[in-house]
Amino acid sequence: MHDHGDDFGAWCGDLGSATQHRSEEEWLSVARYVRHSANKLLPEPLPLCLPGEPQQCGRAAQQHVLAWGAVLKAAAQRVIEDASPAPAHTNYAGDTLYHRSLAELRARASNVSTPESENR
Repeated sequence: MHDHGDDFGAWCGDLGSATQHRSEEEWLSVARYVRHSANKLLPEPLPLCLPGEPQQCGRAAQQHVLAWGAVLKAAAQRVIEDASPAPAHTNYAGDTLYHRSLAELRARASNVSTPESENR
């Protein structure tokens, strides 16, 4: 059984949240992309358990994005650790470079216009 983060409690129940800007079909696409990326780095593939797949587990696609995103982040950290010649390199890449990249991605996302903002 793969960890879907069920110990978190109620998932995705906040209907007023800013994260609800995607439809279930869009979350399914994102979940498939995240799973595909994680599977490139993992020793064993994540299950085919999204809605409509052979091992569907009944959880929402958005929950899969969150849980598998965490798996992908952990797998990326292992890539950094494996590639680092010393702990200082691991810390620099896994912290400093990571936070720079995250800040850049957030800045780009905040500058992307949405159909809602274009109608204002």
